[in-house]
Amino acid sequence: EVQLVESGGGLVQPGGSLRLSCAASGFAFNRYYMGWFRQAPGKGREWVSTITAGGTSTWYGDSVKGRFAISRDNARNMVYLHLNSLSSEDTALYYCARNREPMSSRDYRDPNDYNYWGQGTQVSVSS
Repeated sequence: EVQLVESGGGLVQPGGSLRLSCAASGFAFNRYYMGWFRQAPGKGREWVSTITAGGTSTWYGDSVKGRFAISRDNARNMVYLHLNSLSSEDTALYYCARNREPMSSRDYRDPNDYNYWGQGTQVSVSS
């Protein structure tokens, strides 16, 4: 059974940092692109970042580029999202997700390109 479990969210002050973690199990983790998405109250799901199966390439949404960093540890079946210079606009429920197809992605920005999702971890940015 495929499982994705996020952790690391919390309440942080503007300008602060967090590291989100996603523990994966039940599939060949090193063969799949992994993504992070977020959803703020009253808004749709927003793509944040994606990393290739081997971790050699990464992509970021415009709103987080230069502030967030995605990484993975294939030996531990973990994917991480480092959040820096946080603002209130980053407040959301953050999800990790596994791409549908091994070793490729049709459109890594599209939530429909992912078929397994974690339950999410809440990030709240407030003073």
